[in-house]
Amino acid sequence: MLKHLHSFQDLFADERYILLKNHLYNYLVRKRAIKRALRDVQTRYVLEIGSGLSPIAEKGPGATIVYSDLSFEALRILKRNRVEGLPVAADGMELPFRDGTFGVAVCSEVLEHIDDDRRAIREMARVVQPGGVVIVTFPHRHFYFAWDDRFVHHFRRYEVEEMLQWLREAGLEPFNVEKVLGPLEKITTILVLFVYTALGWLWGGNRTERKLGSLPRWTTLCFKGANRLYAGLAAFDARLWPLCLATVVLVKAEKRR
Repeated sequence: MLKHLHSFQDLFADERYILLKNHLYNYLVRKRAIKRALRDVQTRYVLEIGSGLSPIAEKGPGATIVYSDLSFEALRILKRNRVEGLPVAADGMELPFRDGTFGVAVCSEVLEHIDDDRRAIREMARVVQPGGVVIVTFPHRHFYFAWDDRFVHHFRRYEVEEMLQWLREAGLEPFNVEKVLGPLEKITTILVLFVYTALGWLWGGNRTERKLGSLPRWTTLCFKGANRLYAGLAAFDARLWPLCLATVVLVKAEKRR
């Protein structure tokens, strides 16, 4: 996991990269799904695990949110950008919080990057108070695992049933399963990464991201607008297909009292 962290560390200084990353269509769809999942949850303290540069949980009225991540640099940038929340350097497999500290824990697209994901689930359950809520999103279906997963350093993908089982073993009771993204997301990711790799080869090497600063400013506006429209299409695509074909799934679980 640390090797994965350091491979992206040099991108954090690129303001254009951060801007583009926070407007990707799949990030926007996940953020909306998390917002819906948090709508009926009342709590004073919220923990997001693995927030990185792109926190996905939003602070509710009267709530305090803690953003945790392994990267000091990512947390420094969050603080510099005045994101509403408390940044804390923390390993998801060994959270530095007391039992029952939080009313809600959110972990979105993080477990697949963690060596011992089941330990991370147990840690989430530990730091949430009885009756509290854990919300996870994860890449779905083993048979979808392919080159694009390896490219972004996924160790694995998950089946819904195994995730539900591991949550229950950690003392959590799942009560909502929701499709977040569908096959269109998988197809789009593969095509985008193919183009990314091809451009890296044409520009000499794989450091395509170094060219971001040379792009005209108008491309940022086009990127944001296109991704906002595509986010709507991707969300609609997820609703069209059955759960068995979803590529990203959200599970909401309550800690047993």
